[in-house]
Amino acid sequence: MAPEEQPAAPSLPWRCGSVAVMGVVGLLSRGFLAGLSNLEVNGMDKFLQLLDERKDVQGRQRGLVTGEFRAPRHGSPLQTKQPADGKLSHISSFQPRICLTGASVPPFRLDDPLIWGSLPLRYMFNPDNLRWSLASHDLAFPNKALSLFFSLGQTLPCHRLAHSPHGGLFQPTITQAIRLLSRAPFSAPPPPTIQRHDSTAAAPDIPDPFTSAALTYTTTGDDAFPAPAAYASRRHGWVHIFPEGKVHQKEDRTMRYFKWGVARLILESEPHCPDVVPMWVEGPQQVMHEGRTFPRFLPRPGKTVSVTFGERVDVDSVFGDLRARWRRLKERDGEQRRAAAAAGEEEGKGALGEVGLGVLSEGLKYGSEAVELRKECTMRMREEVLKVRRSMGLPDEDPKAGLVETWAMEGGKNEGKMDDDSWVKDT
Repeated sequence: MAPEEQPAAPSLPWRCGSVAVMGVVGLLSRGFLAGLSNLEVNGMDKFLQLLDERKDVQGRQRGLVTGEFRAPRHGSPLQTKQPADGKLSHISSFQPRICLTGASVPPFRLDDPLIWGSLPLRYMFNPDNLRWSLASHDLAFPNKALSLFFSLGQTLPCHRLAHSPHGGLFQPTITQAIRLLSRAPFSAPPPPTIQRHDSTAAAPDIPDPFTSAALTYTTTGDDAFPAPAAYASRRHGWVHIFPEGKVHQKEDRTMRYFKWGVARLILESEPHCPDVVPMWVEGPQQVMHEGRTFPRFLPRPGKTVSVTFGERVDVDSVFGDLRARWRRLKERDGEQRRAAAAAGEEEGKGALGEVGLGVLSEGLKYGSEAVELRKECTMRMREEVLKVRRSMGLPDEDPKAGLVETWAMEGGKNEGKMDDDSWVKDT
């Protein structure tokens, strides 16, 4: 999309709907935390200063990534849902936790949006300066009504690899998240055509009827969702993630290995590395405890919820060398594909290196150097979260806790308590 063709913002009806959903959910979360819970917030002042700096959308120079670890205050009897073969999906993307408990939808996690009720009210009605998150496609987007609600609530549909063949590290939603952290317009190949498998297939969801299909993207080839990164008002947005990718509760508050989706956000966002603010949250799992009785759909009042914002990471110092290596790797990959195309070994636009931001060749997906870069980036992100953990007075973890191989000790159970005495649930 050429710069002159890039729309400034979504349609007025869509913007009004987003303000309403984000504002009302924020007010409800704020009311519950401030009026019915014991709220403890640490490090908020500097985080609000960062949000204030980001009010001028056109003046933003970086995106913003907030990464949260949720620590259990007490053990909880969770159920786990893992792939049938029991293998750990260490290359899958991070998975989100969002709460919507009702008769027609299974319970989600409450962390997001509840924790954003800790923000002052003046921040809750400006979607351009509020977070984007990811939610499970099969749980949050099962029909048009919920798709509309969650899309207005700045939530992107993410397929879980254990539940969908469309899941994984390189699904289109991760591309959208990378572009939200970047600055449009983006040079990109034509979007994939949405196909109908049979004449009885339902029409794809296009939640905003006031925009053209050129401003949507598909996650499966059959559906369609608004592409928020296409708008100038979304430049250098804010994406909130849960790097562990699972609900994980262990008495010593040890973190699981981080999924590699966070590395893609850090390495591939352009033109600058996004700001990173690690977070440490305790208490939401007690508000919607898995062992609660009737009425299960109601959050439990009187619980203590603690939200701690870490320092803004010096991203150029922490991730700058990794991003430089990634750029060199991309350049070499492009040169190799152009040479192969010139020799007649490849065909098509992608072979010439003209791929859009967040769209990777096979070499950049699975090549050994690309894999090692993601591993290093993920471990550095983990260290930043560990700094917040230490500030809470908790002892250092065993260094092996950050390795995927360590968590094989959980075993391959499909549900119940893990072999290492932790409780895990795939959200």
